[in-house]
Amino acid sequence: MRQVLSIIFTLMSIIGHTQNIVTGRVIDVKTQEPVSYAVIGAKNDLNPVIADANGLFRLNVNSDSVELIVTGIGYERSRNRYATGNNITIQLNKGVLNLKELVVYSGINTNTNGNTISKIDLHIRPVQSSQELLRNVPGLFIAQHQGGGKAEQIFLRGFDIDHGTDINISVDGLPVNLVSHAHGQGYADLHFLIPELVKAIDYGKGPYFTSYGNLATAGYVQFETRSVLEKGTVQLERGMFNNTRALAMVPLLKRKNQDAYIASEILYNDGPFDQPQHFNRFNVHSRYNIRLNEKVKIGIIATWLNSKWNASGQLPQRAVDAGTVGRFGEIDHESGYTDRFNIAIKSQQALGKNSQLENQAYFVQTQFNLYSNFTFFLNDTVNGDQIRQREKRNILGWQSKYTTRYYLGETRYVTTLGAGIRQDRTTGSELSHTKDRTQLVEQKQFGNIRENNSWLYAEQQVNPGRLLFTLGIRADHFRFAYTDILTKSNQEQTKSILSPKASLQYNFSRQLQLYLKTGKGFHSNDTRVVLDNSANKILPAVYGTDLGLIWKPVPALLVNAAVWSLRSQQEFVYVGDEGVVEASGASRRKGIDLSFRYQLSSHFFADADFTWSRSRTSDLPTGENYVPLAPRFTNTGGIHYQSKKGFSGSLRYRWLKDRPANEDGSITARGYFVADAVLNYAFKKYELGLVTENLFNTKWNEAQFATTSRLRSESLPVTELHFTPGIPFFAKVRAAIFF
Repeated sequence: MRQVLSIIFTLMSIIGHTQNIVTGRVIDVKTQEPVSYAVIGAKNDLNPVIADANGLFRLNVNSDSVELIVTGIGYERSRNRYATGNNITIQLNKGVLNLKELVVYSGINTNTNGNTISKIDLHIRPVQSSQELLRNVPGLFIAQHQGGGKAEQIFLRGFDIDHGTDINISVDGLPVNLVSHAHGQGYADLHFLIPELVKAIDYGKGPYFTSYGNLATAGYVQFETRSVLEKGTVQLERGMFNNTRALAMVPLLKRKNQDAYIASEILYNDGPFDQPQHFNRFNVHSRYNIRLNEKVKIGIIATWLNSKWNASGQLPQRAVDAGTVGRFGEIDHESGYTDRFNIAIKSQQALGKNSQLENQAYFVQTQFNLYSNFTFFLNDTVNGDQIRQREKRNILGWQSKYTTRYYLGETRYVTTLGAGIRQDRTTGSELSHTKDRTQLVEQKQFGNIRENNSWLYAEQQVNPGRLLFTLGIRADHFRFAYTDILTKSNQEQTKSILSPKASLQYNFSRQLQLYLKTGKGFHSNDTRVVLDNSANKILPAVYGTDLGLIWKPVPALLVNAAVWSLRSQQEFVYVGDEGVVEASGASRRKGIDLSFRYQLSSHFFADADFTWSRSRTSDLPTGENYVPLAPRFTNTGGIHYQSKKGFSGSLRYRWLKDRPANEDGSITARGYFVADAVLNYAFKKYELGLVTENLFNTKWNEAQFATTSRLRSESLPVTELHFTPGIPFFAKVRAAIFF
């Protein structure tokens, strides 16, 4: 009997132990917005917890009250005593970055390490432009074809992604990629994003993330803009090449349950080219938030981008070597125009203490018009080969996500269910042969595209302590339809795909975590390619595996390393004479990623990212199976200084090694090393800055292609490297006033 009573009392003590729970939310003291992925732990507790993306947390403790230590990247440490059993709110003040307080612990999802690194980088790196924000993803390189007008060409994990074929990019849940676009599949023009408004960057490499579907093969990048403006800003910039920019960010409403702001930028730039670009861009971004009650929050975002430019285009190396044209000259005058309007409404509703429902509806309207000439007089020796690509598009979309968190004993479970639909309606999608940007020589393609994508996904996380296991499944359904106005014909086809994902991670300590990820992803092909049956796969899949670690060998150093492999069912190769891409079979990639973040002192920070990758097509003989333009070795890094009195400065570099530009490697895309520097001084009411790009005036090629072309004076075509020159030394000054 005594033994039975002893067992009963022991069980009661265990139950009593697990009932001492602290739940709550971590928020920014000024904005009242959640501090995502803050670390919450009791004094001397070796197993802290991590707040989720909404700042929510739950912690088991041993007593009726507990002293909690709370840290967040870029926030001051909070240390206070709280009673258990109540839902508490912990408010953090902005502060200096301290890597020593960073805990290697991931009880939320398998990508917390990416969020951590991006938070560090956003905190220490100065903001320059929207395209610079993409470079916050370790190993991601970009190339601009037309000085800031067109979407950037993107390189990541051994992929030449072109303008977005193999990376899923979004802003506040709005899709950036445009499928079946007139200029390229997945065209992702991010220039409607005002960089000073970016609050967070979430990214993941590989096809391992259940909530990201189409195009998320090399990875995804999601930008989150500020919900609230802490202060108003007026900023002016002036630099070389007639570079001028004006920015205004104005709070419109600040009440207990409502807030609103508007921001706008105007940019003009001629560039270093012999013929001025006359590049101008106008952006507006507005936001309104309202809390209907303690459980329901609604946000409305509206943005507008309008941009026009001239361009000198790509140059054949032989023409520059012969002195026919200078590095910043042109052979055929090019130009472009783009317009994008976005509006989205998002609701967030708490369903009890542990569940949340998010719904978002959006509408996107775009226009695009681009004149290019890649091959000069190859196909038409009289009029030249200039082409016009243009389209008008409307996108309607809706997406929903339900998340619930619960405990069985000491094991934490997170269940996520999602659904959505996206409808693209493109009218007047055109590829035409033109002359002098005014004369229509021939319409090659002209029609209307209708593409629908609907999806469902489910993900389950199990976290019994140091181990976190995640299993997900995603189902996507597509409907492709095309009306050919030239032939007066209609075509339609449907296709579905399942994408399973899984990951496992284990924390050996607060300093070391190992993880394994595996999964299947895909990208859709252009509707016209699908219906013409010129693609072997309608939804070519990618299968990937990552094995990596997150490690703090010393308190001020964070290391993230991974070995990975990707197998693609279908590869694309750029065809310069048509300005399109075509399928060329399966491919395999493997590589190593290595990232370092180091705090040398309270004022100095250093970072470095290294990537090595090997990319080969599977259906061609050895030596003839290079994936054109796929990066082989990249390295980026820098050092940053931040004083307590407002002075800051940084020196950054990027290095891209030579790589094959065609399948047999006979043509080489030249590598480059470019360095940038920034100096800044911030006062309470104003700020002054100096920005320099290409500090050492390196002569480098930005966009590069192996293209067959013919100049007017040539009788035979030549296949060789064509390039867009990288910007020479550039400097601008900046002044901002806060109110």
